[in-house]
Amino acid sequence: MEIPKTELFAVLQEFNPWWSGQVISDLPSWERTAVGQVWRWVEDTQSRRTLLLTGARQVGKTTVFRQVIRRLLQTGFPPQNIVYATFDHPILKLSGIERTIGAWEELYPADPNYPRMLFLDEIQFIEGWQTWIKHQVDFHRGNRIAATGSASDLRDGSAESGLGRIETIPLPTLSFGEYLRLRNITVPDLPQVRTLRELFAWQQGEFVRVAAMAQPLTAHFHEYLIRGGFPEPALQQDISRCQRLLREDIVDKALKRDMTAFYNVRRILELERLFLYLCYHDGGILDLSTVAKELQGITKQTANNFLDLFEATHLVYRLKPYGYGKEVLRGRDKIYLADAALPGAVTLQGRKLLERPDRLGKAVETAFFKHVYTRFYAQAPQFSYWKGPKDEEVDLIAELPGRSVPFEVKYQDTDISGKKLKGLRLFLEKYDLDQGYVITQRPQDFGVLELTSALKGREKEKLKARALTIPAPLACYWLSE
Repeated sequence: MEIPKTELFAVLQEFNPWWSGQVISDLPSWERTAVGQVWRWVEDTQSRRTLLLTGARQVGKTTVFRQVIRRLLQTGFPPQNIVYATFDHPILKLSGIERTIGAWEELYPADPNYPRMLFLDEIQFIEGWQTWIKHQVDFHRGNRIAATGSASDLRDGSAESGLGRIETIPLPTLSFGEYLRLRNITVPDLPQVRTLRELFAWQQGEFVRVAAMAQPLTAHFHEYLIRGGFPEPALQQDISRCQRLLREDIVDKALKRDMTAFYNVRRILELERLFLYLCYHDGGILDLSTVAKELQGITKQTANNFLDLFEATHLVYRLKPYGYGKEVLRGRDKIYLADAALPGAVTLQGRKLLERPDRLGKAVETAFFKHVYTRFYAQAPQFSYWKGPKDEEVDLIAELPGRSVPFEVKYQDTDISGKKLKGLRLFLEKYDLDQGYVITQRPQDFGVLELTSALKGREKEKLKARALTIPAPLACYWLSE
């Protein structure tokens, strides 16, 4: 189908009001952390790589790009050298990338003294987009391209054409700190903490003082777990409406539209059944044999294929067991959903989540994982979990260059003592590590805990390790910054 050029011109001018001198006025004044990350790519004029901003649908990728464009315009960058196009728009999708870019060039010839900045939304709708990017990077050096995608093509081999030419930035749902700013919530004047490691040097008085200051964060953190980190639902005042938007705009469209559009999935009912199963087992270790038994009609292979699709559309994270070799490759995956509020929204829990300690603890674990994932992503970590010989467990391990950082989530209204941390103690002892982290519920647990050995008899040695016990709202807040 041939789209009339006049219609293509009209759509592009609607998406790019700065061409006619208009100011971008419908954007929030505050910016997500990702805006700074994209801006660093803009300023790095020596980089030839395309930037790919990835994340689930409705997570705010478009807003990030438009805020970066606003920054560019404020520096005096020529408006005609900037184009924004979203390829989930039917006219742009049907026109294709080459005709769309050609229309821009015809409308507004570029200033040759500046690079041309292309911000391309939902690039997965462009057939063969990796090959197109390769061609642009290799042969059109005056173009700098930033793109977004809510579905990944990494499951097949086609992504190899973009290797070495693409820099990826993940955009998860809102962090706790970003959620507070979005809802204009006043935050206590807490001290700045660059890394949780520096808290090991604090004195006991500092822990007590900051824990008291941070107490108001707990109620907001619980609201965050219910509302979630997708911007539009999170802004709703009514919890029922918020969770309905999560179900309809995030889950239903991702499962029913994206899976058919990108991956040609036809077994949508089975896909929905597996996703519902994951909502009841968020933060759990998944046994595919058990899944196949409980969800009759879904084989182990089908379940694994569907998990690949959930991961490709940024709905889940999958963690392997800690270690190396065949045992790890054959090990069961641990599953976290993209946002802690999704299970409650899908299963219609509402505020009842706060009355169920087991589900609340899993929601905290999922939220905390997302914060660790985002904070450490630039260091190219591996994320895993650890199971001991008698099912002792460490919930999350960030494997960074030169060190492994273990985290145990104990979100419970009881005393946190070393005896309750056998899994963490065993892990530290086994791998000769001296620091671990425990994510807690009670403010009074904030501090540093000296750990004793978890071994018995002749194997027992003095364990020279400490655990930082930190309330979850504080941990997530500081990891947001």
